[in-house]
Amino acid sequence: MAFSRRDFVKTSVLGAVAAGVGTLAQGEELAAQQHESQSSSYKRPIIIAAHNGFNYIEDPYTFLKNGGDTLDAALRVVKGPEDDPKDTSVGLGGLPNEEGVVELDSCCMHGPTRRAGSVGGMRNIKNVSLVAKAVMTDTGHVMLVGEGAERFAVARGFPRENLLTDHSRKIWLLWKEYHSNNDWWGPGLADPRWQAPQEQPEGKPQSELWRERFLRLEEHAADLGIAPELRREAVYKVLFPPTGTIHCSALNEKGEISGCTTTSGLAYKLPGRVGDSPIIGAGCYTDQDVGSAGATGSGEENIKVAGAHTIIENMRHGMTPKEAGLDALQRIVRNYNHDMKKLQFVDMVYYVLRKDGAYAGVSLWTGYEASKPHQIVVHDGTRRVENTTPVFQAFSHDFPPEPKLPAEVKKQFE
Repeated sequence: MAFSRRDFVKTSVLGAVAAGVGTLAQGEELAAQQHESQSSSYKRPIIIAAHNGFNYIEDPYTFLKNGGDTLDAALRVVKGPEDDPKDTSVGLGGLPNEEGVVELDSCCMHGPTRRAGSVGGMRNIKNVSLVAKAVMTDTGHVMLVGEGAERFAVARGFPRENLLTDHSRKIWLLWKEYHSNNDWWGPGLADPRWQAPQEQPEGKPQSELWRERFLRLEEHAADLGIAPELRREAVYKVLFPPTGTIHCSALNEKGEISGCTTTSGLAYKLPGRVGDSPIIGAGCYTDQDVGSAGATGSGEENIKVAGAHTIIENMRHGMTPKEAGLDALQRIVRNYNHDMKKLQFVDMVYYVLRKDGAYAGVSLWTGYEASKPHQIVVHDGTRRVENTTPVFQAFSHDFPPEPKLPAEVKKQFE
């Protein structure tokens, strides 16, 4: 049975979000949970990364400490998720576009030589972060896209391979069936499971309708052969199409700094959609004189504020890493005229590293939910995760309906 995203969000999730939408983070109140390095003598070498770099940061840190190049260290971190078929947001196993094709984006910047490389909309090549570096080192260009980028990668020795794993393919098929009443996928008119799009059982509360819909999707997941322990996660990725990216910045003892970002982008996106990750100055920016910054989250919003470049320029003019990142986030807020009806469906995380070793992780919201706070991975001799400093102390949502917020919340932000 078809059901609208608007109905679901109104009846199940938004109530909790709307109740907590309006609290701005105030420095000291969150001191125990968030962190910005504040010592007068910062540690170097240091690597910072998005949360999905945690399992891959140890060896690159050793490589960096032993004299390895800063960009090569950062690339070693992001290559881990690119190679991991279980990470459905990066590289192999990334969730595909709406046609079932995996398209990847990446960029990198090498501080010591002040060079950059980027690829966008790349298919059939797993380690696009390394291809971005090859564009930087082996061409006179900065960005290659689409079919041309793929041909270049093959010419440089990168193997073509099918990036759509069986698991990601089944999630994509489940997503197609979720919309099947509106197209030719899934049960047809003759199928006993088919229901008209507007048909709803009468007299049932929305919570009960939602429970039935969830169970029906789980049944479809079983029919597609998705393993029992993976079905709920698959349903979640159908209902909440994920955005997934990894950024990493690395700084050595000499003060040399580099950064890179790589992604498979928004799940089920339009073919050819390119987000912020391959956009130098948005998804990643490094300036040897200042520092490095990168982003994960709502790519379209980050492009409009040139987030990573904005952060670097803020630090160039004297802001701390945390101040610089929060200012960039406030620009996103201003782009929506502080309209919380819309902003609660936007999210962004910035990873900021200054060339003296000071760093910060900042985010628009506290996290996606209480059990999933936004975090930054840090390794300066000790590997750890730290919660970001948010603009708003509440949780973001993936869908874009316009909820009816309580009057007290609306008043607070007018």
